[in-house]
Amino acid sequence: MIRPTRIAVAVAAVFAAPAFAANSYFSNFTPLAASSPANPVNSPLEATPLTLSSPNFSQKTIADRTTQLGLGQSNSGNWDMITANESGPSAGRYLFMPFETGTAGVQRIDLQTMTTRTIVDSGTQAFVAGDASRWTPWGSYLTAEESWGSSSTKGRLFEVTNPLVETGQANMVLRNVLPRVSHEGLAFDKTNALYFIDELNGGSIYRYVSANPNATSGDSYFDKGQTFVLKTAGGSNANAVGAAAWEPITNATGGPLANTFSAFVNLGGGQFAMDGRVAANLVGGTDYQRPEDLEIKTLASGDQILYVATTTTHEVYSIDLANNQVKLFASRNTLDAATGQAVGSAFTNPDNLAIDADGNIYVIEDQPGGMADIWFAKDADHDGVAESVGRWASMNTAGAEPTGLYFDKFNPNIAYVNIQHPSSGVDRTIQISAVPEPESYALLLAGLGVIGFAARRRVGR
Repeated sequence: MIRPTRIAVAVAAVFAAPAFAANSYFSNFTPLAASSPANPVNSPLEATPLTLSSPNFSQKTIADRTTQLGLGQSNSGNWDMITANESGPSAGRYLFMPFETGTAGVQRIDLQTMTTRTIVDSGTQAFVAGDASRWTPWGSYLTAEESWGSSSTKGRLFEVTNPLVETGQANMVLRNVLPRVSHEGLAFDKTNALYFIDELNGGSIYRYVSANPNATSGDSYFDKGQTFVLKTAGGSNANAVGAAAWEPITNATGGPLANTFSAFVNLGGGQFAMDGRVAANLVGGTDYQRPEDLEIKTLASGDQILYVATTTTHEVYSIDLANNQVKLFASRNTLDAATGQAVGSAFTNPDNLAIDADGNIYVIEDQPGGMADIWFAKDADHDGVAESVGRWASMNTAGAEPTGLYFDKFNPNIAYVNIQHPSSGVDRTIQISAVPEPESYALLLAGLGVIGFAARRRVGR
């Protein structure tokens, strides 16, 4: 009789093979040597708008603005950052994204029925420049405005408290405890602290710590809390790396401190808010040049690294949250995996960030004319400094940029990306799929054959 341990060994032999060592096949590719040119406006190729780096990747449109308008949906376009319902009922079934326009809203894609509808109509609560997109630990949806400046009433964070609403409009609530900034990236760490940025040349990086971090609702989480700004290498500087500290700019309930009182502004109509930009300058927060998206990776040790893209300086920074250390993760001096030389100006305007099931970081460019690329950053030793970057995909839709790349938390070989503001006006959501190499299939089938043969011998004896 074949012992069960031999069957276990056969199973291990199959799944210990290198092709199965990872959860995702997205890191198995040959870097593209160059960007792909943009196709003509209204080309049928807009339905498959990316040049992909592996024949084992495929793409398809799962939503487009023309269809939504034809259905009578409120849809102002400029579809931006993507997230999913990562917890709660029907987790992973829906994608959410805001409209980055002067009359912003929020739409939801049902991945089960492949239908899309607007759950927050364009212009609700005078919402503008919707950009941020993040699922909360308690099961709601956050978005925010990429719009802030002197005499502004914007720069607001909103919570959609019932994003799974079946009919009618969802409930969108202003969360005023956060200082006003030009929002893009949002990220929660394992303690449920919320990180955000001010997208400005000279913008800062912030952390909000709720007085009730384990809240089960936004009403409680955002009721009161303290906001801090990052000071690197002592602060009152720019583009710094080294030892970091988080300097408070509000008190424990979100009100002004003595040294930030002048940043607390009267917005009119009985509404007051903290100007995060002014407050950061008052306490010597470190300036970065158009910090944009945020992503957090959890290491095997449990420590977490926060990544921040800075568009103007063509850089990505990593912040070790356990050891309070800031490093330069990727820049134009990072090696191009396709050439072995410094990537140089091929790496331009990093904007969005994404993380796959294996913790790999992807960097999405914001370049004009439909020429933006998506880069895979290799950090094999997980030290917060990329050894190389490789061109993973390239955009070829005239006038557009890719945005909001999001790797499905429930299927490691599915990702989504939005194609924003194309010259045709037809924004799209693209699904990207990865399958294993043919030899991996062969290995799997061979291994399963061994298992089946062993099982048959066991039954026969």
